[in-house]
Amino acid sequence: MIRKCSDNDFETLYAIINDSARAYKGVIPADCWREPYMSRAYLRHEIDAGVIFWGHETDGEIVGVMGIQDVQDVTLIRHAYVNTAFRGRGIGGTLLAHIKTLTTRPTLVGTWAAAVWAIRFYEKHRFCLVSKEEKDRLLRTYWAIPERQTETSVVLADRRWFESHTGSLS
Repeated sequence: MIRKCSDNDFETLYAIINDSARAYKGVIPADCWREPYMSRAYLRHEIDAGVIFWGHETDGEIVGVMGIQDVQDVTLIRHAYVNTAFRGRGIGGTLLAHIKTLTTRPTLVGTWAAAVWAIRFYEKHRFCLVSKEEKDRLLRTYWAIPERQTETSVVLADRRWFESHTGSLS
């Protein structure tokens, strides 16, 4: 079951994000790794900034989360994580399919360039990488992230974004 997360789910969100983000350790640039990966203060900041989290429940327990945030004229997919014990069961895909039903706007997702598994996941779900130049512009326009993260990230876009910005899927 997929449901909108509430303030009561805050600690669960925090735990899932930090459990799942361990996959980045030793993969992303060392100067970008933090412990915990996402602090409670930053998670609160993201929620306060309009990230709405949706959770996938298995046996009454949230085991995967994905955020959505409308920014200007696009929708961003933010902070998509599945508890490591539940990976490989289609939870991320189910969450993404649900998130896609919540918007008609062009949709973007950013991830670490070194997180090839994440890139493959979004490509499997019909997102495509944008050019490096466009990635830099998009990250600076729609995200509030450090410059170092911009340098080491990629952006993938859905068909609506490509159609609205280039007239076709590149």
